[in-house]
Amino acid sequence: MSVDFAADATGTVDGRLFDCVQVNLAVLADRWHGPGTHLRLGAALRFRPAPGTGSLPTVEEPAAVQLERAAGALGLTVRTRRTAGAGEVPAPAEGRYVVADAFHLPWVPYFGQRHMDHSFLLEPAADGGAVVVDGYHNETPWGSARPVRRPLDEAGVAAAVPAGALVVTFAPDALPPSPHEPELDLADEELTGQYVAAYAEHEDRVAALHRLTLETWLLARARKLHARFLAGRGALPDDAAAHAHVQAWETLAESIYLGYRRAERGRPEARDLTVRLAEQLHHDREVFGSAPVRVPERSAAAPHAPVPDALRASVAAAAGAVLRADPVALLDGYALADVPGFTSFRVVEIVERLERELSLEFDADDLVPENLHHVDGICRIVLRARTAAAARLGGI
Repeated sequence: MSVDFAADATGTVDGRLFDCVQVNLAVLADRWHGPGTHLRLGAALRFRPAPGTGSLPTVEEPAAVQLERAAGALGLTVRTRRTAGAGEVPAPAEGRYVVADAFHLPWVPYFGQRHMDHSFLLEPAADGGAVVVDGYHNETPWGSARPVRRPLDEAGVAAAVPAGALVVTFAPDALPPSPHEPELDLADEELTGQYVAAYAEHEDRVAALHRLTLETWLLARARKLHARFLAGRGALPDDAAAHAHVQAWETLAESIYLGYRRAERGRPEARDLTVRLAEQLHHDREVFGSAPVRVPERSAAAPHAPVPDALRASVAAAAGAVLRADPVALLDGYALADVPGFTSFRVVEIVERLERELSLEFDADDLVPENLHHVDGICRIVLRARTAAAARLGGI
């Protein structure tokens, strides 16, 4: 079996592999050194959490650390590096890389919504003006981010590069030899346990799950990139195990986001989220290291009771309204995950809409992706929620 890590990005870079700081370094690397150079960023798999805000550790590295490490691996050299001053309007230039506040960048969904570091390339346009190149690819609560090439006038540049933004000009350098061996830089069991416990035991569940949503998103992308690097070299110990492991990381990130949204509404999260986090971190070494590889096993599914047609119609209608999809197609077995625009953010909208319309509350442990990506799966957790509600009433 071969690993199917499909690419979907402009040029030769799959933006889904990178965070918003890495991705445009990857664009420069492939432009100057050829397709596939960007995969060098996946040669090392790291898990080295550091102290973060609110007593929650983090794997998110400062932009300066990422830039230094990536430049050497990708054959990029720094010509100039400075912090933008007040009122300054940087001129576009080949290889000009900017890290600014996404809150001020109108081509990303975070515009006017969230303050966070975000990179882009500020380059000369054919007409003598400026153009933004940004390879970022992600889903957000405010819409989709996709790779863009966008003209920007002088006022737009001034707004996008406010005082304090980091402005770096890169140039191509000699590409170092490709790593002969992939690197695993993973924390020991004690530090890993401390990381998981910090999130499991944090009193502010909204804050903990909000931060853990980003943490698992970063962890999932890093593992997908490492698997892609290994697959490109024919060096995966077991490509089926790697593919399943990456999918499990992505599923966990989605589950934690669902837990965060429930916690925001004062409802309980699934009880096994941090247990699954610990398991995933443990499996990193098994899947990508020298330990014996185990493909995650799934227990045989128990026979399902028939789902009433009226309930299927109600669920399909709610899902169709959120996804702007034909409910009839969803009733015919079309997987929700195959609908264009389907994301974990839309899953939350479907769940909240059904709880409101059907006057019920789902069990937090039922809100896992395997139950939420198909109409019949959602119907079954509706039935369980109704049964639990009836049992509670019967006990009064």
